[in-house]
Order: sequence, then structure tokens, then C-alpha cells
Amino acid sequence: MAGLNVSLCFFFATFALCQAARRVSKALLPAGAYASFAREAAGAAQLGACCLEMRMLVELGPWAGGFGPDLLLTLLLLLFLVHGATFDGASANPAVSLQELLLAEASLLGTLLKLAAQGLGMQAACILTRLYWSWELNDLHVLQNLMAEHCSSALSTTVPHGTLVEGACAFFFHLTLLRFRNSLPIYRVPAVALLVTVMAYTAGPFTSAFFNPALAASVTFHCSGHTLLEYAQVYWLGPLTGMVLAVLLYHGHLPCLFQRNLFYSQKSKYRVPRGKPAPGPGDTQMPAEGCRGREPGRRGVGQQPRSSS
Repeated sequence: MAGLNVSLCFFFATFALCQAARRVSKALLPAGAYASFAREAAGAAQLGACCLEMRMLVELGPWAGGFGPDLLLTLLLLLFLVHGATFDGASANPAVSLQELLLAEASLLGTLLKLAAQGLGMQAACILTRLYWSWELNDLHVLQNLMAEHCSSALSTTVPHGTLVEGACAFFFHLTLLRFRNSLPIYRVPAVALLVTVMAYTAGPFTSAFFNPALAASVTFHCSGHTLLEYAQVYWLGPLTGMVLAVLLYHGHLPCLFQRNLFYSQKSKYRVPRGKPAPGPGDTQMPAEGCRGREPGRRGVGQQPRSSS
């Protein structure tokens, strides 16, 4: 368990460092710069570093540390609970940023800044994590350093199957985000963390279940076994396609591109009561006396009584 303790210390140090970076940048930068760049960079660095350490535990832990899948899945669930509680609204996922653009919730410039910040954060996570591994604080890190130059690809299936798997994971992930987007964090964070854990268990043996283009690019694109085009098809095209399908299913259209609803008919909230139409301004009602004949014994206005002869 010594290897696990070192990894736990790494996780806590990463959380503390990224949280300090968020607080400092939030205090020094304007709100727009913090939301579009600094917050995303810190979130991407936190996610990338934890993912690299977690992947090392998954690959080496079962045979070098005696870690079972139940322990690793529990640790993954706890990590994403902490991510959801500390990200401060960041997504650290280019697909989520592009989803906000398609929903007309973000500008093009803001989206480009988020994408740049996510890439920068992931690269910083790779540098810091490999620096931490170079200290060789436990046997797992020693093995990881020996295997670093010849890393194995996360894609262990065919390219079409991997694209389908990543697209399906992204579809359910984004559908869950859309469903819980207006919910309280106490409901949204556990739902997303549980979904990520389930998909990591089911899809992890095939593609490692990234459904995050920036995370996949920083973790596995440099590994041998597949070409850059094959990696892009699985880890970029698959998640982006799943995201677009989730938005179409949930909203029926892409607000940034077109307003016509393709799947759902728009019904008015207000019901028009059925009945006789109300009289218009030109319509007048005839007096009751004008609509019926005069009754016997009644005289009209201005008429004199007849004299009997």
C-alpha cells in the first residue's frame, strides 16, 4: 500500500496547487479572463495530472501493487467527486466548450480561449507529473519511468469500434450534463462522477474511456501503435459526434447554427378558450325592443292616444 499512499499524496498536492492557482488568478484577473482562461487552465492541469497518475495505477497497480478493480474504481469515483466540487465551473473538456458554443451560450473568442487554456493546462500536467515520477518515490514510479519511453496505446480495439465506443460515452456524458445543467451541485456532481465511473468500467478496456479530446491527446497520442489520423478519428471525431447527437436529441436543434426544431414541435403555452368570438368594436347590439314587435297596449314615443269614435 506504500505506492497507493504516494499516489494519494500526489492527488492532494495537485488539488491544493490548482486550488491556490484558482484563488490567486480569481483575485488578480478580470472576471472574463478568469472564466475563459485561468479557470480552464487550472481545471485541465488538475484533471490531466490526476488522470496520468490514475492510469499508472490501473496499468501497474494490479500486478505490481496488488490493487484490485474495486479499489481503483472507488478511487476514480472519489477523484471525480473532488473535481466536480473544486472546478469552479470549468469543464476542462474541449467538447463541453464546443457544446456551449453550439448552444449559443459562449462567444467564438471565449471558446477559442478556453480551448487554448485546456491544451496549455494538459501540457503543464504532463510536465509536472513526469517530474514527480522522476523522483521515484515508490516502485510503481520506478517502473513507470522505465516504461515511459515505450508507452502502450490506450486504444486496444479497432479504429471503427473505438470511435463508436468514444462516441457513445460522449453521448451519454453530454446528455447527463444537459439534463443536470440547472440542478444543484449536490445532485449534478455525484451523477456525473457515477456516470464516469460506470463508463470507465465498461469502456475502459477498449479505449480507456477518455471522451475528452484534450486529455486523450496529452495522454496517448504520442504512444506507438496507431497513427495520428487514427487517434484523431477515435478520440476527436468520436466524442464530438456524440456531443452533437446529444444536443440534437435534447434540444432538437443547434441554436448556434439554425433555429428550426427538427424533432419536437413547438406548442404554445397559452390555450385559447373555445367559444363564441367576442364582439368587435364595430359590432352593436340592437335593443331588445327593436328585435321584437311592439306589445299590444303600448304606445310608441311621441304617439298620441286615438280617440274612440
